[in-house]
Order: sequence, then C-alpha cells, then structure tokens
Amino acid sequence: MKTRSDLLTFLAGLGVEAGTYDHPAVFTVGEGEAIKPAITGAHTKNLFLKDDRGQLWLISAESHATIDLKNLHRIIGSGRLSFGKPEVMVETLGVTPGSVTAFGLINDVDHRVRFVLDRTLAEADHVNFHPLTNTATTTISGAGFRRFLAALEVTPTIVDFATTSVVSIAQD
Repeated sequence: MKTRSDLLTFLAGLGVEAGTYDHPAVFTVGEGEAIKPAITGAHTKNLFLKDDRGQLWLISAESHATIDLKNLHRIIGSGRLSFGKPEVMVETLGVTPGSVTAFGLINDVDHRVRFVLDRTLAEADHVNFHPLTNTATTTISGAGFRRFLAALEVTPTIVDFATTSVVSIAQD
C-alpha cells in the first residue's frame, strides 16, 4: 500500500503542486472545524460505502453537504447503501476509519471502488483531502485533482448534492 510520502511523490511526478498542513488527528468533519480557517480551498467529507450488490463506493462531498444515504442509491444507480467494513477499506484504499480520502484511490489498483464526487468539489479551485492519514490535510488545485484521477484512470460520477441530481456518470 502507498503511504503519505508515496502519494506526495506521485502528485509531484504528475506536476501537481501540493501543500500539506500537519495537525492533530481528526476523525470527523466537526473535529476539523478549528483547522479549516488555516487551510484554503474546499474541505471535504468522505464516506466508504458498500451496496447490497457488493459494489464498493467512495463518496467525496463538500464538508457541509447533506448526503441522504437512504436515497443516494437511487441517484447513483447502486443497490441500497451501508457503511463498508473497516478491513475492506484498508484492503482497497489503504486507510483506516477517520482517514477516508479520495487520495486512497491510489491504492485501489484493481478498481474495486466506484467514486462519486460532489459537483462543488469538481468545480472548486482547490480541494483538501487527508494524505492517507488523518493527521494532515493536503491541498491541491482542482486541475491537479483531475490530473490525479486521470492518472489513476478513475472517472467519477459527479453528483450535485445541493439538488440531489447526477451531473455526469462514470463510464464502466
């Protein structure tokens, strides 16, 4: 599994500038509120889910977005959703609960996880994610994030959580 250092080296190799801010461990969006003023860009919340068909999902949304888990499956075309098991999260994304991040897709070499991205993040000038550990936050440009996803051959399904509508669907 890739580490924080591996991730930052990968981003640098793509020509993506990354700024990383070290901080005490945060396990929830609320715990990170005190840190956010020191870090520019869109802040995120990330959910690792599994549907009743066995498909794994990673949802990355703006930190204050409302995500209706009871109805999300209708929007993204999945089976009914529940939280994924921690051991499967470690196996696929290389992170533990509290450290879920879109950067974990670097470890999903078998493309087992489908990625759903909030439209707000897809259109942001800068986005913030944990760099595979919840003791830091890494900021990259929106263009840099798109370059990261393209290098991993990940095409997200983009959802506007404000209107609960799909903007674009990833092609399998």
